[in-house]
Amino acid sequence: MMTDNKTQLEPPKTTQNGDIEEKQTSLFSAPLFTFSTSKNIICEYGAASRLGEILLEYKIKSALLVTDEGIKQLGLYHSAMQSLAQENIKVTVFSEVQADPVENIVLSAVEVAKFAGVDAVIGFGGGSSMDVAKIVSLLAHPQNDQALVDIYGVGNAHGKRLKLIQIPTTAGTGSEVTQVAIVTTGKTTKAGIVTPLFLPDLAILDAQLTMGLPAHVTAATGIDAMVHAIEAYTSKLKKNPMSDMFAKEALRLMSAHIQRAVHNGNDRLAREAMLLGSMLAGQAFANSPVAAVHALAYPLGGHFHIAHGLSNSLVLPHVMRFNLDGAAEYYAELAPIIFPQLELTGNARKIGELLINELETLIKNLGLPTSLKEMGIPEDFLPKLAEDAMLQTRLLVNNPRELVFEDALAIYQTAF
Repeated sequence: MMTDNKTQLEPPKTTQNGDIEEKQTSLFSAPLFTFSTSKNIICEYGAASRLGEILLEYKIKSALLVTDEGIKQLGLYHSAMQSLAQENIKVTVFSEVQADPVENIVLSAVEVAKFAGVDAVIGFGGGSSMDVAKIVSLLAHPQNDQALVDIYGVGNAHGKRLKLIQIPTTAGTGSEVTQVAIVTTGKTTKAGIVTPLFLPDLAILDAQLTMGLPAHVTAATGIDAMVHAIEAYTSKLKKNPMSDMFAKEALRLMSAHIQRAVHNGNDRLAREAMLLGSMLAGQAFANSPVAAVHALAYPLGGHFHIAHGLSNSLVLPHVMRFNLDGAAEYYAELAPIIFPQLELTGNARKIGELLINELETLIKNLGLPTSLKEMGIPEDFLPKLAEDAMLQTRLLVNNPRELVFEDALAIYQTAF
């Protein structure tokens, strides 16, 4: 059920001589919702280089830094490591994370953390590294005896975790402020873990770490973050005033700066805006969950190893067109925020259609592929993709319009 968040006021009451009474009654009905996010957030250019100083107040003596081989080769964490060493914080590096991390990688990281006896976990990288860090912080705690397979799903994780610090190096997933971690559980299947325990003690937004990120990565992760905000704003079950506020500000920042960040990787202002926007979008969808775009994107990553942001980008316009019957009013509200230069006339549906067309143009201008065929996906595989998308019930229940197998197949066919 959609929540009406508008304030309703009675006409002012008057006395017998016509004066307005001092007390007026408000009929505002506050929507019922909860909103959760990271305990502390630092947004500071260059903050990673003083990580040790920042972590002093957390009384950390030993930490596992979870990252990937690419980050290691680039040396992005060197200044952070030096800062930690200066404060006598012992660090063990686990750099085996890969995109769409599999269970064995997660369990290996847990064993490394246990062997090192760390009291904190630092996620340093993209969404995959931060997701692994979340799980390690829980399963490596000496008082937690849960197995990985026991915590899949919503609310199944419990107990204590190690201190958790998240430092994103891309502006896309927003994982530093979400309660979700995704694990690849089979050849083509993924499972999510949802628990407030995954909200970190500290998230650090240091845009210096994103400077010079390749254009195609910047584009895909940027669209991913915009999808988070759009789906949060149109989510069916938990849409609320705070998630709306964060989603709109995220879209304002990212739409104004994504092309600058893609076409000039060293534009500091654009990088800072994208990283902040990504985090705000993460806060939005962490509390008002994503829906069919992600449900249809997951099988593309599972079967064809297409990066998550690009998978979202490939189906975004087509899912939005399907959703027009249930979300036109919301799209009309977002259109002037995302594309303020446009002349918006007509009813909500017309404005929503214009928004979708402009998003398609933006995706092309960012240099991203725009069709499943372009990605080498065979047309006869589309029914299998649709079958797998329908398994994403955790996401589909949030969609503003009910979606069945035939709808999913038609969307894939349109995206082909």
